[in-house]
Amino acid sequence: MHQASKIFCRNLERSISAKKQMLEDTEMQQEFSKAVDLVLQSYQSGGRLYLAGNGGSAADAQHLAAEFVCRLGKDRASLAAEALTTDSSILTAIGNDYGYDVVFSRQLEGKLTTNDVFLGITTSGNSPNILKAVQTCQEKNIPSIVFTGHGGGAVRSLCDVCVIARGELTSQIQEVHLVLEHTLCECVEAALFNFKLDLGSSHQDQPGHPRRVA
Repeated sequence: MHQASKIFCRNLERSISAKKQMLEDTEMQQEFSKAVDLVLQSYQSGGRLYLAGNGGSAADAQHLAAEFVCRLGKDRASLAAEALTTDSSILTAIGNDYGYDVVFSRQLEGKLTTNDVFLGITTSGNSPNILKAVQTCQEKNIPSIVFTGHGGGAVRSLCDVCVIARGELTSQIQEVHLVLEHTLCECVEAALFNFKLDLGSSHQDQPGHPRRVA
């Protein structure tokens, strides 16, 4: 077998192992359910979802915001969601004037309103700018959710809901995060728009207007 094929198979096995551990982790399943409830309550009250992360987690934040604003699997009204990682002028202004640690919290200070909710994504649980963002949420009495790994890190004791992905490597944690993110959107969509949830093993989109492959 070619070396690349061996590495690919190894990585598939590691990814599967991390996800199987999540299947057995009832505590984190319950914590994820709390995350769904917080986002759902925010939307039902006219709130908005704000998201943030660094590096690959920034891409995850933008990806999930796109799923909420556009759709995941079936036509529906748009849902208000914003990744705090996309405006280069804001990010560089805050980073230059105040420091990178506050690039998200400074935005939240100006944007958060009653009924909003924040989702931070950090594989380590120790990203200073995510910690600052969660602290800003505390000051404004806004609920905060964090998807993390490696035992939760420092953010675990600060946020309202902490979903800790299994996996030894950052890449494995990120792969579990993607499942959490898609599932979060799926559950919220189903609850808000009365979509029937498929609890079986099928991976097909909801019937009606299936999403085109991107």
